[in-house]
Amino acid sequence: MSSELKRRASEEESGSLPSCGSGLPVPVLSFEFVPPRTEAMERRLWACIRRLAPLSPRFVSVTHGAGGSTRNSTQASVLRLQQKTNLVPAAHLTCMGASREEVDDIARQYWEAGIRHIVALRGDPPAGGAGYTPHPDGYAYASDLVAGLRRIADFEISVAAYPEGHPAALSPEADLDNLKRKLDAGATRAITQYFFEASTYLRFLDRCLAAGITAPIIPGIMPVSDYDQIAQFSKMCGITVPSWLTHLFEETSGNPELRRTIGSLVAVEQIRALQARGVNEFHVSTLNRPDLSYAIAHILGARPTGSLKQADSSGQQDKTDD
Repeated sequence: MSSELKRRASEEESGSLPSCGSGLPVPVLSFEFVPPRTEAMERRLWACIRRLAPLSPRFVSVTHGAGGSTRNSTQASVLRLQQKTNLVPAAHLTCMGASREEVDDIARQYWEAGIRHIVALRGDPPAGGAGYTPHPDGYAYASDLVAGLRRIADFEISVAAYPEGHPAALSPEADLDNLKRKLDAGATRAITQYFFEASTYLRFLDRCLAAGITAPIIPGIMPVSDYDQIAQFSKMCGITVPSWLTHLFEETSGNPELRRTIGSLVAVEQIRALQARGVNEFHVSTLNRPDLSYAIAHILGARPTGSLKQADSSGQQDKTDD
């Protein structure tokens, strides 16, 4: 964490938003994709990947469904990203619904395939479940998973951080202690749950620094197009939806184009406000909808520089357009 970022971490005052021509650098972006459950979702995922790949993100991650429900789909998507694209894939891996032996085997398969980045998570129980119960033969918590991955190979390991606290945490202090355990176990960085106020992240960063956490804490950005869906999900996760955001989306339910415009501008303003305080790397959730993420990246100054691979190692044409 840079000295400038440490100096600016506690700056929470809301000054005017820097303009796009204010000399701020193009931020370092990474993107998050959702694993497909159907053939139609598979096509949408790869259309999203084709759209965003030319922006040359630092890495792209593929999430993991609640209860381990998309384990096979996540793994297949990550391996295909590694084999068929120039992107750097990061595989979400959870403790849910699998023994240590099974999780370790997946990690070894990733390493043998050239995957070097794992997002290590405890995982969420299935919807409607009674709460989290560790697998009797599995890793109990993300810190245990991180330690296990460290024994297998020299992975780059990202973990989750919660600026407003994990819903199951006993207290903000206990939640921060858990983050420190994950980093002490060998994690490389933390990626935050999304938030909407820059001050939320900056206060959290202050608390991390006070606790002796110096690893990079990458802000997670959730562009909003479906406000009702995000508001409902945020309520479940304990994420504050500010009144100004609600006001912006009032009377827009029948105008998806307007919603996308608002969503892109809100995300850009959020990123620029944090850039002005020394933060320059962001992880953007795409929900496999590329246009909003692409527009955000473009406004921030990102331009196409790369492309998907055109052929695999056997010389056959890549079939991602099928």
